[in-house]
Amino acid sequence: MSVLSIYDLNTLKGNTAPQPLERFTDYPSIKNYLESLNVQFERWVTHDELADYADQDTVIAAYEPEIKRLIEIYKFQSIDVIQVKPDHIDKQALRQKFLSEHIHDDFEVRFFIAGHGLFYLHVDDKVYSVLCEKGDLISVPSNTPHWFDMGENPNFKTIRLFTTPYGWVANFTGNELAKQFPTLDQIVSELA
Repeated sequence: MSVLSIYDLNTLKGNTAPQPLERFTDYPSIKNYLESLNVQFERWVTHDELADYADQDTVIAAYEPEIKRLIEIYKFQSIDVIQVKPDHIDKQALRQKFLSEHIHDDFEVRFFIAGHGLFYLHVDDKVYSVLCEKGDLISVPSNTPHWFDMGENPNFKTIRLFTTPYGWVANFTGNELAKQFPTLDQIVSELA
């Protein structure tokens, strides 16, 4: 289940875990709310046979019509596929890197082929968490502070699209805000 939670930074107090002001679980509400932030949110049909074993070229070829549509609109120059499973040797280092608030000079898109992950977008005095599941596509506008949690035992595969030829290049903000917010594992447990 995809979930959008909205937090107001003005209500943060001490070491108390932030509580969402609002939470949406229905696709139309999530899509409409994120559109007001210039964040694209779509649902694509997934090809289940690609989830675990397909290489990058096979995955990209399977979603060619959808990717071509996005390239025509946004002029993406770089595409890759990232998969992180619970036995990934660098899972902790990757998680820590993605958990640090950062921005990108480019507009980026993620499409979840399998698994799930939690995006946090820091816009003005609010933080928006988006639990993305298999079939979800989300964008992050350029220069939008954000972070991503893949959990203690990550299990996801995504297509990533970038408007620069360099792929994923982060400019870390140094803001420690991410440490105050619930992790993917906490959110999933809370929603169970």
